[in-house]
Amino acid sequence: MANLVFDESSSNRESSHGYAWWFSGNAFAKAADEDMRPAAHTFVQRMVTRPGRLTVLYFLVLVVVATTLLMLPPSTPPDETTTFSTALFTAVSALSTCGISIVNSTTHWTLFGQAVLLVSVQMGGLGVMTFASLITLAINHHMKAAQRLLTATELGTTKLSEIKGVLGVVLTVSFMIEAITFVALFPGLLKVNSGDWRKSLWESLFFAVMSYNNAGFTPDNAGLHVNSWGVGLPIMMSAFCGTLGFPVLLNLIRCGRAHQPPRRWSLHTKITLMGTFLIVALSLAWFLIVEWDNPFLFKKADVNTRMRYAMVAAVMPRSSGFDLTWVPQVSEPTKVFMSAIMFIGGGSTSTAGGIRVTTFAIILLVCRASFTGHADINAFHRRIHTQVAMAAVSITSTCLLLVFISSLSLMLASGATLTNALFDSCSAFGLGGYTVGVAREDNPAALAILAVTMIIGRLGPMTIAYSISRPRSLEAVRYPSETVVVG
Repeated sequence: MANLVFDESSSNRESSHGYAWWFSGNAFAKAADEDMRPAAHTFVQRMVTRPGRLTVLYFLVLVVVATTLLMLPPSTPPDETTTFSTALFTAVSALSTCGISIVNSTTHWTLFGQAVLLVSVQMGGLGVMTFASLITLAINHHMKAAQRLLTATELGTTKLSEIKGVLGVVLTVSFMIEAITFVALFPGLLKVNSGDWRKSLWESLFFAVMSYNNAGFTPDNAGLHVNSWGVGLPIMMSAFCGTLGFPVLLNLIRCGRAHQPPRRWSLHTKITLMGTFLIVALSLAWFLIVEWDNPFLFKKADVNTRMRYAMVAAVMPRSSGFDLTWVPQVSEPTKVFMSAIMFIGGGSTSTAGGIRVTTFAIILLVCRASFTGHADINAFHRRIHTQVAMAAVSITSTCLLLVFISSLSLMLASGATLTNALFDSCSAFGLGGYTVGVAREDNPAALAILAVTMIIGRLGPMTIAYSISRPRSLEAVRYPSETVVVG
C-alpha cells in the first residue's frame, strides 16, 4: 500500500475542519496482519472484512425487499396486476436511481407503491457505499483500513481521517437540498393542483427526492411541468446539484464558508464543474441546431419557449429521466448523441451514473499529453497521478465493453435497431432513465439485460472488481521493459 495517494500527515489537521479521528501510523500494518490471519468464522465478520461484497449484498437485499413490497396487493389498484419481472425491474430501476419506468407510475402504483419507489430511490441515491459503511460502523464501531480506503474512493475524499465526518455531512447535505427543493416546489405545485394541498405536499416530497437523486419517476402524468417554471426550475436545479457529486458540493461549501476564491477550489471540483458546464452547453447547442424544427420537442413554439425546452433537454438526459414523451421522437443522430452524454454521466460519487465527467476529462487530458509529447498529465497547473489515469482508462474500457455487450444482447432479445439498443443500454448504464421502447413489460429478457446493466452502473465496475478480488500482493519483482508498437 505504499503507492496510495491518501494524505494523512499531521499538517492536514487544520484543513480537515475538525474531522479529527486521526488514522494511526501502524493501521495499515495492523490491517495487513489481520488479512494474514485465518478467515473469520461468522458470516457477518466475513462480510465486514470484505466491504465490496458487503456493498453488493446490501444492494441485492434491498432489491429483494423492494420487489416483494411492489408485488403486494396494497402497491397496486384492484384492477391492476404486477408481474414478477415488472416488479423486479422497477425495484432495480428505483434503487439504482435510473428511473426507467415500464408502467404508468400514476395509474399502476397506489400511494403505497409510490412510497416504496420513493424510499428505494432515496436509499440508492445516498449511495450503496455510504450505507454499507454505516452498517460496518454499527457492527464494528470502527472502520477497518480496507473499508476506509473503499469509502474514501466512493466519497471522493483524500484524507482517511475525514471519512466518518464526511458520511455525516453527506447525509446532512442530501436532506438539506431535498428540503429546500420541497419548499421551493410546494407553491408552484399548489397552483398547478388548484389548491389541493394534500396532493401538492405529496408531489413536492416525491419530486424533491426524485430530482436530487436523478430518478425519473413521477407521481402524475405531467412529467417535468416544463411549462411551469415554478415547478420545472426547482426540479432542474436540484437534479443539476445531484449530478455534481458529494466531493464537489462539500468543497464548494467549505470554500464558501472560508470565503475562498474559485482558484482555491480543489482540482476535482474545477474539472467536474468545467466538464459539466461544457457538456450542458454542447447539449443545449445540439438540441437548438439539430432539433430546431422537431414538432414533438418544440411543438412550433416561439424562440423563448424553444430555449426553455432546449435547456431542459440539455440538462435532464445526463441522468434524470423526466418527461419521456418526446424522447422516442428525436432524430437518429440525437439518439446517438444522447447515448454518449448518458455514457459520460455526472460527477464522481454523485447520484448520476456513467463513467463520470472526471473520468472522461482524464481520458481527454491523457490524449492531449500523448499528442503533445508530454510525459506528465497536467490540468490547472496541477499534475495528475499516473494511477488516476490508469484507473480512468480501465473504467472507460470496461464500461465500453459492458455497453457493447448489452447493446448486442438487446438486439438479439428484442430485435431492436442498433441505435435504439445503444440508447437504452447507455440509459441503463448511465442511469439516465430514458427509453425509446426497448424496455417493455412484455419482454422479460430485455428487462433482465437492462436490470443487470443498471446494477453494474450503480455499483460501479471498480466496486464489482473489489468484491470478487483478493487483496493485492506487493510486486517483489519488476521485469525489464520492452517497447510494443501501438496504433
